[in-house]
Amino acid sequence: MASPLNCRTRFPKLLEHFLLLYLLLLCKNVVADDDQNDFHGEERDALLALVSGFNNSFLRHNWTSIMCYKNDPPYWFGIECWNGRVTSVRLENLGLTGEIKIDALFNLTELSVLSFKDNSISGQVMDFSNNQKLTDIDLSGNKFDGPIPLSLLKLNSLASLQLQANNLSGSIPWFDQTSLKEFNVSYNNLSRPIPNTKVLQSFNRFSFLGNPNLCGPPTSSNCNSTNDTSDTNNDNNKSKGSSKSSIFVPILLAVNVVVLIFLLFLSIIYFKKYKGLKKKLEEKHIVVEDEEKHDRMRIETGEKGVAAEGEEKGKLVFINEERQFELDDLLKASAEGLGKGNFGNCYKAMLESGPIVVVKRLRDLKPLSSEDFTKQVRIIAEQKHLNLLSLLAYYYSKDEKLLLYKFASNGNIYNRLHEGKGKPTRIPFRWSSRLLVARGVAKALEYLHQTTKSSPNVVPHGNLKLSNVLLDENNNVLVTDYGLTSLIAAPLVAQRMISFKSPEYQSHKKLSRKSDIWSYGCLLLELVTGRVSADSGPSGTNAVDLCSWVHRAVREEWTAEIFDVEIAVQRSANHGMLKLLQIAMRCCERSPENRPEISEVVREVESIDLTPDSEDDEEFSSMDRSLTDESMSATPSRSTIGEDQP
Repeated sequence: MASPLNCRTRFPKLLEHFLLLYLLLLCKNVVADDDQNDFHGEERDALLALVSGFNNSFLRHNWTSIMCYKNDPPYWFGIECWNGRVTSVRLENLGLTGEIKIDALFNLTELSVLSFKDNSISGQVMDFSNNQKLTDIDLSGNKFDGPIPLSLLKLNSLASLQLQANNLSGSIPWFDQTSLKEFNVSYNNLSRPIPNTKVLQSFNRFSFLGNPNLCGPPTSSNCNSTNDTSDTNNDNNKSKGSSKSSIFVPILLAVNVVVLIFLLFLSIIYFKKYKGLKKKLEEKHIVVEDEEKHDRMRIETGEKGVAAEGEEKGKLVFINEERQFELDDLLKASAEGLGKGNFGNCYKAMLESGPIVVVKRLRDLKPLSSEDFTKQVRIIAEQKHLNLLSLLAYYYSKDEKLLLYKFASNGNIYNRLHEGKGKPTRIPFRWSSRLLVARGVAKALEYLHQTTKSSPNVVPHGNLKLSNVLLDENNNVLVTDYGLTSLIAAPLVAQRMISFKSPEYQSHKKLSRKSDIWSYGCLLLELVTGRVSADSGPSGTNAVDLCSWVHRAVREEWTAEIFDVEIAVQRSANHGMLKLLQIAMRCCERSPENRPEISEVVREVESIDLTPDSEDDEEFSSMDRSLTDESMSATPSRSTIGEDQP
């Protein structure tokens, strides 16, 4: 047994050991914090250098002071952080111009998501050698040029690469990462054969469209064998070919003369046949005019026209109504272009005797037979509701697929909300009208959800936005563009439909009925704020990420700026505006499980009092702090802020 003297002598030594251990741990934490601060400073400098190259005052004013601290919500727009390190940069549809330096991302070593989608950024694509954690890259819709960087081949976690709609040139690198699930380089200036890797060959031809000099599978363009030879072989053969070229010169001249004579002969035959065909077409009174110059429809009829089973060839097929006019009547009608939609151009056709109709020319369809097309269109036509724009008729041929609707004379809600703002001739879009729009759209969406209960994984609408909400002559709210998912090619659906921009699709490539709820929430935010949503607004507009913008406004208590000035002056409607904003924010929750069901949304929207519009134009000051009470005090989780852009 130890004596008291031994215990007394050991105690100071134990205390000394504990103090030494404590100092070591303290020093370790200080060193770790210093390292973290070093990383933070390097990343902050990299982002500031990045934004300095852009002509964007919003980012220059927003990207100041603290960027992010540990796991607190980031203070900079479009930035996501984890443990104080930058993991995501999303700057989409902001009108960014300028160039990005090749080494701009070198210090962002924790970056996993990068998106500059739908801007006007030029220059060469960045070097990704130091960004080994990147999983999602979206540079589509810009002006990047030069080759696709080979550093992309080193990203072993890369799951999605979107480079479409740029000016990239050269060949496609040999991508063979098994992690790569989404790939699109369409509409660039790429050339040479597509590499025969298992990964690249797994994508369909839509990932490579719009590159005339690109060849080989999965495209339908065959490669010339001379194009497949390498530059090295060409150099080796150059000397041999030059020695023999003098022999073949006379032969080549003779062949060229024969070819020219043959082409001349073919031209004469073609010209004669063309004149005969033109004469026949004139006899049938078929109008064939340039679509862009004259806003006319180019529809092939006659032997190529194929209608549904049991119908005559080249005939319009009417839905549950007697035939009101023939295809010839439609072709002779004066047409007015209404704009280019995501899945086809629309025309307003004014018949000599009959209704005014809207003709949607469908493009980018799946390869559907007449029977398949008819089946899918019939499913769309069976959707009947007071707030849905019903299908009037359809047309199918090998080269033309048309959908006909009744004309809604009072236009769409996007134009009603945004056109002419600030002009003395504008008629204000008051609160009661906006609330009626919110009700009508909710009821239409509820009907679509109920009629598709047997298919829980189906997104009933999929493309819900203000430009797809119309007003007829009696100002009835009509939702259109529903059910098109079954007709359009899958890659283009994913690129163009609003539901595919939802948080769950962007993060996990999953969709559900709750994706429509998210789209409806974005629609409500656009109605109450009067701002253009970056998720659905046309390119070139001054759009913002409404979900993150509103969440940030509520969190930072500058809520007086949320509501559109046209309704902000209607003080009697304050309570209704707040309630509709609450509904919109719940619908825009990042997690689909946290969003309400559509039937619940309908009940809540209908419970809002329809306050008559008044002429009260006093300043809207009573709501400056109104969103900070208990009804709106629940700060949304970080996952719902700043990550809603596609």
